[in-house]
Amino acid sequence: MALFNNNFRSGWALFYRNALIITFLGLFALATIFPIYFMIISSFGDPVEAGAMSYSIFPSKISFESYKFFFNFNANSYNWLLNSLIVAACITISNVLFATLAGYAFAKMNFKGKNVLFAILLGSMMIPGQVTQVPLYILIVNIFELQNTYEALIMPSIVTVYNIFLVKQFMSSIPKEVIEAAKIEGCSQPKIFYHIILPLSKTVMAVLAILTFMAAWNDFFWPFLVTNTMDMQTIQVGLKNFRFANTTYFAPMMAGATISAVPMFILFFSLQKYFLEGVTVGAVKG
Repeated sequence: MALFNNNFRSGWALFYRNALIITFLGLFALATIFPIYFMIISSFGDPVEAGAMSYSIFPSKISFESYKFFFNFNANSYNWLLNSLIVAACITISNVLFATLAGYAFAKMNFKGKNVLFAILLGSMMIPGQVTQVPLYILIVNIFELQNTYEALIMPSIVTVYNIFLVKQFMSSIPKEVIEAAKIEGCSQPKIFYHIILPLSKTVMAVLAILTFMAAWNDFFWPFLVTNTMDMQTIQVGLKNFRFANTTYFAPMMAGATISAVPMFILFFSLQKYFLEGVTVGAVKG
């Protein structure tokens, strides 16, 4: 009887614990999803000024007029999406290429000053990005005179230290014996990298591409600094044009934000297993 009572109490304790965990996770998920839900619901409102909007969680009607207003607002709405696609794609390709090469060099090659150089790179990660924006702006705009160009949007993000670190940590887990065996067979460094390292690094390269594309697509501050005409703005910067001195077209702005979020939704739901792997890929012990 005592054993039954102990098992009964243990069962209820486990039930309450699981219920508490599920409730907490449910509230956290609700708080995370609600802004996205509100953005989508608001985008189906009429394209009126913000003061005339009816803000409600459950809209009384569904209208696509705000989406039409977004694309008919000016001739640059399509340019914003195209610019974001070009910039994000170029930054993603360059980061995958250069970060993979640099990560391989730091992980598997021996050269003078490697540890010092890597320490400097890690130290630069401690500097907030906002601190470097002013000297970077002076370099790009005043010295190179590249304001309002694709080069100005792409060059500062050709490769990031975090991506190099991510690849280096992953490649450090590749056994050295594999590379030594390839060298014995007469493979050169380019052949080792192309035929051995790259096939073994497909996971980290996929994670790198996903995270980099998301960061480049959602970037606002730097494109806002270096573009001064509407035709060169990215979608995130272009959305600010729906806000005027005295009013804001809230529903069309939410429609544009929803459209800009579609590639992220597709990316996440189709490749979410890579996102889960990306949480731990940089924690592989070297």
